[in-house]
Amino acid sequence: MSSIETVSGSRGLLQAEGLIFEIGTPETTGVDLPAPKGTKNRLGGVARKQPTGLPGLSEPQAVRHYMRLSQKNYAIDLGLFPLGSCTMKHNPRLNEKIARLPGFGDIHPLQPQATVQGALELIDELATWLKTLTNMPAVAMSPKAGAHGEFCGMMTIRQALIARGEVETRKRVLVPESAHGTNPATAVQCGFIVDEIKANKRGRVDMEDLKAKLEKSDDIAGIMLTNPNTCGLFETDIKEIADLIHEAGGYFYCDGANFNAIVGRVRPGDLGIDAMHINLHKTFSTPHGGGGPGSGPTVLSEALAPYAPVPFVVKDADGMFRLVEDIEGVASESFGRMAAFHGQMGMFVRALTYILSHGADGLKQASEDAVLNANYVQARLKSVMTAPFDGYCMHEALFSDAFTAEGIETIDIAKALIDEGYHPMTMYFPLVVHGAMLIEPTESESKAELDRFCDALESIARRAAQGDEALKGAPYLAPMRRLDETKAARKPVLKWEEPVVAPPVAAE
Repeated sequence: MSSIETVSGSRGLLQAEGLIFEIGTPETTGVDLPAPKGTKNRLGGVARKQPTGLPGLSEPQAVRHYMRLSQKNYAIDLGLFPLGSCTMKHNPRLNEKIARLPGFGDIHPLQPQATVQGALELIDELATWLKTLTNMPAVAMSPKAGAHGEFCGMMTIRQALIARGEVETRKRVLVPESAHGTNPATAVQCGFIVDEIKANKRGRVDMEDLKAKLEKSDDIAGIMLTNPNTCGLFETDIKEIADLIHEAGGYFYCDGANFNAIVGRVRPGDLGIDAMHINLHKTFSTPHGGGGPGSGPTVLSEALAPYAPVPFVVKDADGMFRLVEDIEGVASESFGRMAAFHGQMGMFVRALTYILSHGADGLKQASEDAVLNANYVQARLKSVMTAPFDGYCMHEALFSDAFTAEGIETIDIAKALIDEGYHPMTMYFPLVVHGAMLIEPTESESKAELDRFCDALESIARRAAQGDEALKGAPYLAPMRRLDETKAARKPVLKWEEPVVAPPVAAE
């Protein structure tokens, strides 16, 4: 595949763009106002003593700069976003419209509660839906992301152990080796010791290893398990796992990142789960990425409900809604407050809009379609790529690099996908599969779009199996060629500095 270099650095209609420091100068500005007359300087001793050195741009320059940058981004609005374990689904515009209504968009968390009754009612209604869909009696709405929800669940478990007088003796949390990295990190942050559980040949929890660890001692605080798991498989022994954990005196925390695969089909409360966070920004279509905003409400079993964090919404006999925030009164067993205010209001509005738009039957169909799409991708590609586990998958299709010729790696396949116009799938995760490629199409995509994606990936996979060395240079058609990602991670350049220009060499 050839690469055509241009004088401008642009590639057709894809404009080249430098850093803002490279296209603007401190001497220029888009706005030129005369100095105000007849006013005194009120800055005192904090007035700036030297220029900021920030670049100035005209209005067209500023608009073009950010427009060109936006064209280099890949987004779900542009095409299929196949990141496995991330559920990058369509965000309906209706959700955005409702979230921007003045009654939701303009409220402030410090307003008197009597003036935000509609917002509190919305939080309460969303909480009711989450409890109904999971068959759990309580939910903490304040966690602001998936990892924050994990922290909430594990802190609730810790508080329950404190109430039992066992927090010092029950220190061990079991975590499957395919777990999200946040799981062991959260357990450690909450003061627990992590003990890894092996996976079996079916990609699920090795029950013999689990039983051996449970029999080894009586210090089990609980388990953190994702279901469906990160291999895209349903943990078929989950009810037995819950029973064994409870018999050992521990609690069952379920990572709900993959709840999108089972909404309307399976209720976690029926499986013996004690706590599970729900990513509103995955399951219920609220936007995510770029550091936020997320939202991770955490549903709790009857055993853990008394220890939930404040605040939570209650409806009084007179029909008024209010926040319970006093841990000295009704919430005296709570582990406390974990967020400054009440949660992510904008995400609550978007999630409830999505839920009400679909209804219970529509939510169930969305999950079924997500699983159907993933199995279609698996069926289309398993003849040319290696599926490490037999049978049907759930919401995501997992492949290993076993089909590739020597010298061709997963990253080469991912980079070649960029040339085909797609964001790469999740690579090298889960770690239990060598050279993993994890693809989650979600329910958003049509068969025609899945076929376009599979055609492209199938073509690349055949080249990889044949050892096509051209893959090592991909991408060829992207704004930037392949970067040294190891160096970028270890020695990132986080600050722009003006290039040092060497003085001209005097002629002899």
